[in-house]
Amino acid sequence: MLIRVLYHDHCFDGAASAAYFSRFMHDHFHPDAKFAYTGMAHKASDIFSEDLFDGNVNAIVDFKYCATEKLTWWFDHHQSAFLSPEDEQHFLRDTSGKKFLDAQHKSCAGYIAEIARTHFGYDPADLKNLVYWAEIVDSANYPNAEFAVALAEPALKLVLVIEGSKSAEIMHKIIGWMSHLSFDEIMARPEIQELYKPLYDKHVRSIDLIRERARVEGGVAYFDLSGEDIVAYNKFIPYFLFPEATYTVSVSTPLLRTKVSVGSNPWAKQPIQHNLATICERYGGGGHPRVGAISFEPGAVDAARETAQEVVQELQSTPSKAA
Repeated sequence: MLIRVLYHDHCFDGAASAAYFSRFMHDHFHPDAKFAYTGMAHKASDIFSEDLFDGNVNAIVDFKYCATEKLTWWFDHHQSAFLSPEDEQHFLRDTSGKKFLDAQHKSCAGYIAEIARTHFGYDPADLKNLVYWAEIVDSANYPNAEFAVALAEPALKLVLVIEGSKSAEIMHKIIGWMSHLSFDEIMARPEIQELYKPLYDKHVRSIDLIRERARVEGGVAYFDLSGEDIVAYNKFIPYFLFPEATYTVSVSTPLLRTKVSVGSNPWAKQPIQHNLATICERYGGGGHPRVGAISFEPGAVDAARETAQEVVQELQSTPSKAA
């Protein structure tokens, strides 16, 4: 039996969700199954195709819903969970008891753990630390920006590897390791150490780039990293460098897309009154109320910059109520 797991790529919670779900499937339902993983990115078009669902069991975790009869399990916690109203109706009609959405949950991994425990009586003690850190990372529940940027904790070092690695093969190994090893054990593996050093060097370089390129006006820090060889930057760097910023808007060119990232300062001195997911949805993106993104086709930097400026202006204007 093959279990295919589609997960949010380059995302700690996405990897943690795939790891927890895989353990749940192995321990509770299919001990002899083989697992295969597909990292999913929010692209401007063609997110899903039917050939992605090639397993005897197919699951999507921490990513948008797909209205296909081949989908067996689905877990998500994003406000922007559906590509269309028709997809949402397809979900609402489902009676399998295997598709779950809770946009209020801090992390998808934590949500899977909760459903596994309350619906199926599955609660492995050795995965509690995985869920603990997924909840912290995905809800940005850090004591301060310096803690989030310093990467002293093994889990945060692994966040850097997951967000910055370009290798699908190593990502799938990491998911397997996360399902049964500690973060210390994962970070001690030679192939992870080999990846971590150059990624840490890029992390330090991204701090310098953001310091040089960001401008802060009206409570919004804006910067452009397009063309730089940075798959993802630590989203707390702007608040470490510019604690007066309430929001950040950036343009970058990660793998397979051009991206506008929109975030809010967890330690903001002013109240967060914009729902960033709602703003991003107007441009075909989405996310959570306090963090979101908009994807464009590769090379569409001018369009991304134009959209980013519109978002900056909205965030600088009279605040709207968060929803």
